[in-house]
Amino acid sequence: MAAADRLFYQKGIRAVGVDTVAAEAGISKRSLYDTFPSKDALVAAYLRQRIQPLPPSDLPPAAQVLALFDQLHVRFAHGDFRGCPFVNAVTELAEDCETARAIALDYKEDRRRHIASLLVRAGVRDPEVLASQIALLFEGAIASMLVRQDAEVALQARDAAAVLIRAAET
Repeated sequence: MAAADRLFYQKGIRAVGVDTVAAEAGISKRSLYDTFPSKDALVAAYLRQRIQPLPPSDLPPAAQVLALFDQLHVRFAHGDFRGCPFVNAVTELAEDCETARAIALDYKEDRRRHIASLLVRAGVRDPEVLASQIALLFEGAIASMLVRQDAEVALQARDAAAVLIRAAET
């Protein structure tokens, strides 16, 4: 999985064949197919292992939402950011892999629900709508980073999210 993760994220899913993944992992192609019966199954496993639970936090709920942008900023600053692996997979595979689309949708919706739950705890008006707006800011920061190559877009999106949260406080 480490080899598939590295290769798919750095080079793209379509650009990397099963032979390359097996060689990078130091196993035979047959061994790879014993574990993953198809490239689609390997891609699905790659995406599923990319889903990491958010660490618990003692910050107030609204601050936890804003901290997501700070984490994104740190990720951008590493210099190896190639976008969201879930969006990349959906874009690359288009209609060829509904499983990847379903995994990506579940991931994005889980994150949006997490934000909504924090906003409910923060006592803001319309937490579901606000969670969707903040998720869009998050996605916009990712797209802007890819185009502008400027990690500061995460902090700019954070500032916009803070304005929205303050406006929704009851």
